[in-house]
Amino acid sequence: MKAELLEAHRAGKLMLFVGAGVSANLGLPSWSELIGHIANELGYDPRIFSTYGNHLALAEFYKRKKGSLGALRSWMDREWHKSSTDIKTSDIHRLITEGNFSRIYTTNYDRWLEYAHDAYDVRYDKIASVADLVSVRDEHRQIIKFHGDFDADESIVLDETSYFQRLNFDTPLDIKLRNDVLGNSVLFLGYSLNDLNIRLLFYKLTEMWNRSTLASARPKSYIFANRPNPIAEEVLRHWGIEMIVSEKDAPKEALTDFLQELVA
Repeated sequence: MKAELLEAHRAGKLMLFVGAGVSANLGLPSWSELIGHIANELGYDPRIFSTYGNHLALAEFYKRKKGSLGALRSWMDREWHKSSTDIKTSDIHRLITEGNFSRIYTTNYDRWLEYAHDAYDVRYDKIASVADLVSVRDEHRQIIKFHGDFDADESIVLDETSYFQRLNFDTPLDIKLRNDVLGNSVLFLGYSLNDLNIRLLFYKLTEMWNRSTLASARPKSYIFANRPNPIAEEVLRHWGIEMIVSEKDAPKEALTDFLQELVA
């Protein structure tokens, strides 16, 4: 474990960015299952439909055909939050609640981070829009839903149009992110190194720092991976992000052990 990472966590200067890999350990539906559902709703063979574009384009097509994403969002909400799912079976979520993180950003739509904090009596404020910023309390952890929240259809970044709008990085949440990263290290968990969304975010964070007069004082940022990738490691280092690679190949076990060491 990196000494600088441990110190940032101990000092409360480490914020999380949580991706789909963290929720995946709960057995939530995959993107391929989501695309399969869209195909069935529109009368297509799922295997053929999946070849017509990525999930952003296919969700955009669904919205054009149905008039809105409302029904799809409702299906996702039900499938992502089945009553049979017990958040207390997830050591990953428990360890996140136990960590010394003042802010947790997430690109996940689901509520499992919030449910985990409820289950372990950790006080938090959820921030999904500018309206939520006015009620933030200093003594509460912040959970920032960077790509939207199931409680607000208009906030969800799922189709191509909403994604392209998100690329502008000029919303109140983006302004908040710029302020937050100036004083904190960032730890990315649950992201694929091949995910263009997160790589764009890495680039934007680097640009934010390069425009700052404090660029030379930038805190280190990190991404956890369960497999080595020398190409990604070199590119990310150029962007000021250090890869931490587990010796364990199983994603769930690797992330659990990493968080246990960090939090302990």
